[in-house]
Amino acid sequence: MFPILDNQQIAPNLHRIRVLAPRIARRRQPGQFVIVHADENAERIPLTIADADSRSGTITLFVQAVGYSTRKIVALPAGAGFRDVAGPLGNPTHIAKWGQVACVGGGVGTAVLYPLAKALAEAGNRVLAIIGGRAAAFVILADDLRRFCEEVLITTEDGSLGRRGFVTDPLRERLVNPRLQPQAVFAVGPVPMMRAVAELTRPWGIETIVSLNPIMIDGTGMCGGCRVMVGGKMRFACVDGPEFDGHQVDFALLADRLTTYRNEECRMLQQLEEEGSS
Repeated sequence: MFPILDNQQIAPNLHRIRVLAPRIARRRQPGQFVIVHADENAERIPLTIADADSRSGTITLFVQAVGYSTRKIVALPAGAGFRDVAGPLGNPTHIAKWGQVACVGGGVGTAVLYPLAKALAEAGNRVLAIIGGRAAAFVILADDLRRFCEEVLITTEDGSLGRRGFVTDPLRERLVNPRLQPQAVFAVGPVPMMRAVAELTRPWGIETIVSLNPIMIDGTGMCGGCRVMVGGKMRFACVDGPEFDGHQVDFALLADRLTTYRNEECRMLQQLEEEGSS
């Protein structure tokens, strides 16, 4: 059992959960993830380790309640626990000193971006964070990012916070300015957003790293559920990733595979709602 020490809702359908997992906290590196198994009958859910404290033995996870299993997870209060937390899994982020780095996050993707941006800043990079969401309520971690980023730019689709538009708008302006152009770009968020960022940076030949979260079951490369096409070759996000060269990812195939179990998920959500009303 892995005790839940704290569970806070920080945005609509988004919770920050702090879990006691000393071994994982000691070994975790930026970019890695865990697979959470809430109980013996639950689905296995991959979650990025947003932060870790080796002294207290805790890890921090951000959970977006969009499906049956994630809704069950965020409903667990402090004092409850997870049956299993396996990790750290995946390859850690390759941290180098590029100089100027842009970290672009969309919605809950900002939670995945946070540990990467922090590690890049600690390595001596000048980090620009560009984060966005549909509205102000969906923009997260802006104040946390300001602690180590040189600048944090915010966009919202409805203009309720920061600049009206998409995260690609300020990025495009930086790309065409030789003085402000980043030497590397990290992008995490919805597939269309990551694809748009990769297409923006492609003509400039700027290294662009994206973090992928396809369907994943065992986290060891055995099930093949998380396979993605990168540079025309099959890769497994759990063991070859989760980060890949954004200019090489087949985003169309990735988007298609993410809908594989949509009908089943709808049925499970209906079941959860019926259980709640009974």
